[in-house]
Amino acid sequence: MAARAKDEEPGTAGEKQTDQPQKRRVGRPRRIDPEAIVDVARRILQEEGVAALSMRRVAKEIGATPMALYHHVRDKDELLMLTLAGTAATLPRPELPEDPRDRLLAVSLHMHGILLRLPWVVEVLSLGDLSDKGAMWMVDEIIGAGEACGLSPDQAVHAYRTVWHCVYGDLAFRNAMTRRAEEPDRKRYFPDMLTEADTAELPHVAPLTPRWAELRDAYDFADQLSAVVDGLLARAAGPGRPTRSHPQADTP
Repeated sequence: MAARAKDEEPGTAGEKQTDQPQKRRVGRPRRIDPEAIVDVARRILQEEGVAALSMRRVAKEIGATPMALYHHVRDKDELLMLTLAGTAATLPRPELPEDPRDRLLAVSLHMHGILLRLPWVVEVLSLGDLSDKGAMWMVDEIIGAGEACGLSPDQAVHAYRTVWHCVYGDLAFRNAMTRRAEEPDRKRYFPDMLTEADTAELPHVAPLTPRWAELRDAYDFADQLSAVVDGLLARAAGPGRPTRSHPQADTP
């Protein structure tokens, strides 16, 4: 027995090694319900906006680790795409007029009306290259209607982009005004900062400031977008030149 102990390293005879690092058992990550991920992400977007959404935040709220969530979702962009996916499919498509000019305007106003109900989607789309594939039928209709009115494919795409800029700009402004209205004690600067003393420098704007709220409330987006569409289609030549009509905005 003494000889055996002599051959062993000190402190090892009859004892387990305790100073060696223990290997962690590696198993499959806990399965997370994809619907739970999307539900939590959508709630955060609806209540707090894109800036509040993060992989860590979603993981915490569904009771998982960020690493576990990354086994299901690659990054925040994919999380946003999953949240957008299927949104358009839940909304009915309208019946569209046959006339291509009227169809282009009708689809554009339908797009505006949908996004007016879904301000969180507007914020996600503002990132530039994220979209719901199910909503692309509207883009296709607008471009197709533009071509049917005589625009070249390039012109039709540019016309769509102009329409989208009008839609997005109006929605972004409305959303900003809604957030501002939730702060009744906030000091309002424009148009209150302008007075009669500014008339010499701003001869067109300053005299209108007392009526600015009235003019803003009288703004008719459908009518103004109709004028934009007519201007875009005026570049077309031959059959399919636009005829004027003014459908009502598709708003709640």
